[in-house]
Amino acid sequence: MLRVLAVDDEKPLLEELLYLLRSDPRVRSAEGASDATGALRRITRALEGGPDGPDGIDVVFLDIQMAGLTGLDIARLLSGFARPPLIVFVTAHEGFAVQAFDLKAVDYVLKPVRPERLAEAVRRARALLGRPDGAQPAPEPAVPDLRTPVPPAGAEAGVGAGAGAVERVPEQIAVELGGVTRFVAIADIAYVEAQGDYARLHTDGGSHLVRIPLSTLEERWAARGFVRIHRRHLVALGRIDELRMEAGTTSVRVGPAELQVSRRHARDLRDLLMRRATG
Repeated sequence: MLRVLAVDDEKPLLEELLYLLRSDPRVRSAEGASDATGALRRITRALEGGPDGPDGIDVVFLDIQMAGLTGLDIARLLSGFARPPLIVFVTAHEGFAVQAFDLKAVDYVLKPVRPERLAEAVRRARALLGRPDGAQPAPEPAVPDLRTPVPPAGAEAGVGAGAGAVERVPEQIAVELGGVTRFVAIADIAYVEAQGDYARLHTDGGSHLVRIPLSTLEERWAARGFVRIHRRHLVALGRIDELRMEAGTTSVRVGPAELQVSRRHARDLRDLLMRRATG
């Protein structure tokens, strides 16, 4: 069972988080700290006694934006220790996700916290500590994934599909922010950018962050005409406005964005665009 510390400088939110954690049968103890100073004092005591000591902490559920030191600052300090507790960030802001996973965070939970989402973070922490939940049913995905594939109405066979075939690909992707789930039409996505363990979906109206690897989206959306142009970018062929080849470098313009094309993808992309343009 896990020994956890929850850190949040907003008392009602801290109490709610502690209530949810203490309600989880996989959590042995859950303490709270309302500021960075108190959290560091408690974590230091745990580190001095060792992970198996009576004051040990397995996981810190950590808010990011706090007075004084931020949650990211605390995580950076802990990264200097040989055996620090695991970190799960709990925040109302999606914009810190890339930094959080660069700091080896176990999970990134958005407020308001849903019990099933927090339960998934606990499961992940237990798995990393070598304490899997056993043969229990798998919980809901940690972050929104693609919906169950359905045939797009009137869609033609995708790239690589056989004659007369219709690829069963999803029409939307679910994006969650602050407990609200929005469904973004894949047809509205111009390109996708890799950001750590996340992918940022760029549309004409803005961008959305989902925790899905770019390689997974590349495989699933090939039938929608998305192609890899770089290790960081996946682009909808139909949204490319311009291909530029200058001084040995290749780039594409997708709306207002100019994206670099890696050498290994340049020739294939050019051939795909030419075939598309000539029918």
